Amino acid sequence: MADYDPQPGRSSDPEPDLSAAQREADDVDLYAGLRGVAGLVAGARGVIDLLGDVAEFAARAIPGADGAGVTVIDMSGDKPSIKTWAVTAQFIEDIDKLQYVDHREGPCITCMQTRRPTVSGSLGSDKRWPRFGGGVARMGVHSALALPLLVGDQLIGAINTYARSRDAFGEHAVELGSQFAASAAVSVHNGQLLDRAQERTKQLQTALGSRAVIDQAIGIIRSRSGVGAEEAFDRLVRMSQAENVKLHILAERMVDEAVRRAIARHRD
Repeated sequence: MADYDPQPGRSSDPEPDLSAAQREADDVDLYAGLRGVAGLVAGARGVIDLLGDVAEFAARAIPGADGAGVTVIDMSGDKPSIKTWAVTAQFIEDIDKLQYVDHREGPCITCMQTRRPTVSGSLGSDKRWPRFGGGVARMGVHSALALPLLVGDQLIGAINTYARSRDAFGEHAVELGSQFAASAAVSVHNGQLLDRAQERTKQLQTALGSRAVIDQAIGIIRSRSGVGAEEAFDRLVRMSQAENVKLHILAERMVDEAVRRAIARHRD
């Protein structure tokens, strides 16, 4: 039996026995989704594109889904906050804006708080999210399945799937969705790590470039004034503060001016 949090007080009809053909078809879709997320690499595409791919695979892998979204959270502050999300369709984007921006309640937020799959079969009558559920029901969407993305004990986000029909997600959908979410979490986490590493590399490259031009500016000041390196750096800092210009920008200007003067002298 799948372990999840169903809609309180709602008794849905028992799930029909799936035929062997239907189960095989669901397994094929799940396998395709798992194979897809396992092959994802962020690279130059960025995390947003990766999340979009995961959302597309989720919509295919989870039975009953009419659309899906993937959300990642930011853990750098005092408490987790929504960082970004990607969706498979505009109506999912509209739903997630209701959830994250307008009402700050909904199945995704709940599943990340409990770290358990969360199911609703009639969003309009779900007492857990009275404002969100009513708004989504008026959009003609009635079922939701939210799955936490966990890497070990670390929560990195969630997958949201929605359906226009009522009671679209039963134990079978939760079971397959949970298998998909476990694999997707690893791919999303690896994509985030790669993205952060690339950003850090860019920052280091920028810092090294800035340091090089600052050293050149220090050399120019020393050649003009005959002072030592420490005094030349102090002068550069004071000039930066007096002109209210960042140190590396001032250094770039000084180096560019020195180059222009050298070229002019060479021409003369």
